[in-house]
Amino acid sequence: MSARELVVLGTASQVPTRHRNHNGYFLRWDDEGILFDPGEGTQRQMLLAQVSAHDLTRLCVTHFHGDHSLGLAGVIQRINLDRVPHPVTAHYPASGQHFYDRLRRATAYRETVRIAERPVGAPAVADDAGRTADGGAALLPVARTGTFTLEAARLSHPVDAYGYRLTEPDGVRMLPDRLAAHGVHGPDVGRLQREGSLRGVTLAEVSRPRPGQSFAFVMDTRLCDGVFALAEGCDMLVIESTFVDEDVALAREHGHLTAGQAGRVAAESGVRHLVLTHFSQRYPDPAVFGHQARAAGFDGELTVARDLLRVPLPRRG
Repeated sequence: MSARELVVLGTASQVPTRHRNHNGYFLRWDDEGILFDPGEGTQRQMLLAQVSAHDLTRLCVTHFHGDHSLGLAGVIQRINLDRVPHPVTAHYPASGQHFYDRLRRATAYRETVRIAERPVGAPAVADDAGRTADGGAALLPVARTGTFTLEAARLSHPVDAYGYRLTEPDGVRMLPDRLAAHGVHGPDVGRLQREGSLRGVTLAEVSRPRPGQSFAFVMDTRLCDGVFALAEGCDMLVIESTFVDEDVALAREHGHLTAGQAGRVAAESGVRHLVLTHFSQRYPDPAVFGHQARAAGFDGELTVARDLLRVPLPRRG
């Protein structure tokens, strides 16, 4: 099993179907397990996908529409039922604190685990029609760990919404042939990495740069600067494609993307692996989403997500 992989738990949008559960996406990243947007039925989908409550270290909610958050109550209660022994942190729009509080206390249960709350951003300002402003391009710091930085950007949806991005720091890849040529072996390899030079041998002479991996998660939104900021140069972009291109007016009205728009974002942003999801129940054949993303110019690796699919992150050189 890959140490870094996406496990798709659900791919439906507002209405689930016989073959698509409501949203749910689990990202395994080394020792961290991040659950994005748990909709109804997520707990059962986790069981089918062999993802346990003990795998979870973070809960990331993009916005508080039901298909992205109603499963939060069950997941939080399961974390407590299973007495998860490590810290768990919840990230969600600050303006939705009252929704988070209601879901966390939706029913009676024994609280055995303290889930840290780390809301994202200030409440958005709605216009006279009740719509929030278009997403801005600024990436907001959310968390920093030993293996990644988690950031968020505001999106454009009828309620306050944020997308998330994980970025690994750049590193180096040691080159065995050059190490051998310079007589560096054993514990000295680690020492050279830490100190930058050893007995006149520099790190640059025996290694090459290795760009860090990156992952972006973009759900319900119109096209906006925030979408492109999250997607820029990332190895894997998980993005909603609720509508086909013929229904672009509906997409705009309801605050969503079409498959072609998602493909355009990926193409212009240099994405390596595009994962399309969040499909409207009005389209029986999901293959059309992939065709339209290709027609928009994306020529990288493409996955039209289906429930319980596992997708490894692209390896870096």
